[in-house]
Order: sequence, then C-alpha cells, then structure tokens
Amino acid sequence: MSTIHTTAIIGKNVTLGPDNIIEPYAVIEDGVKLGAGNHIRQGVRICSGTTIGSHNDIHMHAVIGHIPQDLAFKPEPTFTVIGDHNQIREFVSIHRGTKPGSATVIGHHNFIMAYCHLAHNVRLGNKIIMVNNASLTGYCEVDDNAFLSGMTGFHQFTRIGRLALVSALSAVNKDIPPFMICGGRPGVILGMNVVGMRRAGIAAPVRDEIKKAYKLLYRAGLNTSQALEAIRTELHSPEVKHLVEFIETSKRGICDAATSETDTLKPRKTFSGVQSDSGSDDDSEI
Repeated sequence: MSTIHTTAIIGKNVTLGPDNIIEPYAVIEDGVKLGAGNHIRQGVRICSGTTIGSHNDIHMHAVIGHIPQDLAFKPEPTFTVIGDHNQIREFVSIHRGTKPGSATVIGHHNFIMAYCHLAHNVRLGNKIIMVNNASLTGYCEVDDNAFLSGMTGFHQFTRIGRLALVSALSAVNKDIPPFMICGGRPGVILGMNVVGMRRAGIAAPVRDEIKKAYKLLYRAGLNTSQALEAIRTELHSPEVKHLVEFIETSKRGICDAATSETDTLKPRKTFSGVQSDSGSDDDSEI
C-alpha cells in the first residue's frame, strides 16, 4: 500500500503501484502512471502524460512532464517516460515532448542533480550523471555512462556519446564522440576518458584500440572521412565500431580537437585543473 500525505493532490485516473511514498503538497495530475516504490518528495509536481517506473527518488519541487518551452507547441497530447532507480534532485525540470504523440524519455539509474533542465524530446540513456545546472535543450541525446559537469549547455539536437565526459562551464554545439573528454566554449575534444573507461570495465586491449582510433581521428592530420576509413581498416573491437557508427550518423558533425595557435594538437587542462589524456593510459584523466 502507498503512503500519501493528506495535503498531496492526486488527480483523476492516476495509476499507483504499491509502496509509493507521496509527501506533503505534491501534485500528481490526471492520468499519471507510477510504478512501485517511488519516493515523491514535498512539493513535486508530476504532470499529465507522464509515466514513471519503479524505485525513483524525486526530490523537493522538481517538475516532471510540464509543457515544453517551445513557441511552436500546441496543446496536444505529448508524453514523458521515466524508467527505474533514478535520482532526480531539487528543482529539476523535465519537459514533455513538443510534437503530437512524441515523448521525452529517461532511462534507468541516472543521477540528475539540483536545477538541471531536460527540455522537450530529450533522450537520456542509463547511468548518466548530470551535475547541478547542466542543461539539455530540445532533442538532445545522451548515451549510457556519460558525465555532464555543472553549468554545461548543449545546442539542440546535440548527441553526447557513451562514456563521454564534459567539463564544467562548457558550451557544446556539436556531437561529442563516445569515450572522449570535451570542454571549452565552444567545446573541443581534450582527450580520452580513460579512467571512465577503466571504471566501466573496458579491458586494456580495447582501450588501446580506442586510443589508436582517437589518434587517427584527431592527431594524424586526416579529415574525418580519411580517419574513419583508416579506423575501419585497422581496428575491429565492438567499441571502436560503436565509435565509428556514432560519427557516421552524426548530423551536426563532431567536436573539433583542442589546438594551439599553430594548429598543432596539444593536451589541455580541463576546467577542474586535471590534465586530459595525451596518449598515455594512466590515472591523470578525469
């Protein structure tokens, strides 16, 4: 049985699974669907068209599934779909889809910190961390295990690849390939997220292949088509194939590499002051 505070407002035709906790002054609008074991804290508002899985913890005054900030939006049915085991912290805003029948979709085991914003039609994978005030504009896509540092912004339709890491205060207007560290205004590729790959269980031989792909892509003086052809010829791990597919399907193009004034590629420091990878597989990366 769920525990619902007397001051909470529950709309019509709301579906509640067992063992939900709904705290004071929470508002759950008509037709919302909640799975089991969710904790809906004080002042949360969950809007119509929202489906939430199980064991999510939604903190004070978060707004889930409200209408998008899009002048083209018309009051037609759109949706928000959230999976299981997500932490959604204070004052997070997640807006529903903007085109009729479309949805904003959040996966499982994500940690979305205070004041983050996920705009209409965003797609978030699994085990993603968004630090305070990270902001995703419409139609952005974030793949599994990405890390978006605080106060980062992303152009609409931008894609952030698997295990990518974005430094604080960055502004990104192109796609970030998987396994890379990105930072700056505009964001550029600073190196590889070697520590993230290691923590994710990617074996050393595969990390070596990804390193070779990175060098072909960003340090060999090749254009993107030439680099991809070399990577396809020389490297064959599933992770590298995933990297190639991501780049081949990019519509906005991928972020450039960090360069010096003479266009000689150099490692740079991230905004946290930790040096990015310069080709060695050690613990110096974030």
